[in-house]
Amino acid sequence: MTQENNYLTIKVNGSHELTIKKSRFIATLIRTTSIAEAETAIGLIKQKYRDASHNTFAYTIGLNDEHVKASDNGEPAGTAGVPELKALQLMNLKNVTVVVTRYFGGVKLGAGGLIRAYANSVTKGVEAIGVVKRVLQQELIFHVPYNHFDEVQHFLATEQFLVDHIDYGTDVVLHVYTDSQKQKQLADQLTNLLAGKVQFKVGIKRYNELPIIDHNYHSH
Repeated sequence: MTQENNYLTIKVNGSHELTIKKSRFIATLIRTTSIAEAETAIGLIKQKYRDASHNTFAYTIGLNDEHVKASDNGEPAGTAGVPELKALQLMNLKNVTVVVTRYFGGVKLGAGGLIRAYANSVTKGVEAIGVVKRVLQQELIFHVPYNHFDEVQHFLATEQFLVDHIDYGTDVVLHVYTDSQKQKQLADQLTNLLAGKVQFKVGIKRYNELPIIDHNYHSH
């Protein structure tokens, strides 16, 4: 469970439209984790916008861009799919498919104009939809006496640990998720806080999603 397991992706599936020199550009972004999912999504969007001038696309699958593909769908070579793919990669997004649909408005943009339009459609679409960081974390489960619950809850909130859920029984049972490198730190700090009267059970590993709000994806 390393930092390499963590990655950025879109917050939700969605679409965003721009009008550039009378042409409509509709960027539809979908989370996809396999080539099959990507191809299915592309097919569905092409069907939805089958009356469009072009349905260009790009996708990147895998945490190290193991599978990438781009299509200009009739636009001049290199003016649509590749700029879309580069836009996804510049934002460090993984497991995303984008289809940019164009309804031609009668004004030609030229090669440079098309490259900017398709890349911008992806960037603006991602910004409108939002980005999350998917972080692989470990669950720790532990009991806390009621008279220490407020203190522990305050500590967890201050240190920004994710409390998934709380069970109220004879004691309070907390299910907390943490990065692997913080697991021992969390256990040690809680042991000190509770004067050693705490035992931990290791639960499951799963991806949790943290919102990214600054659009400076390069630093994450």
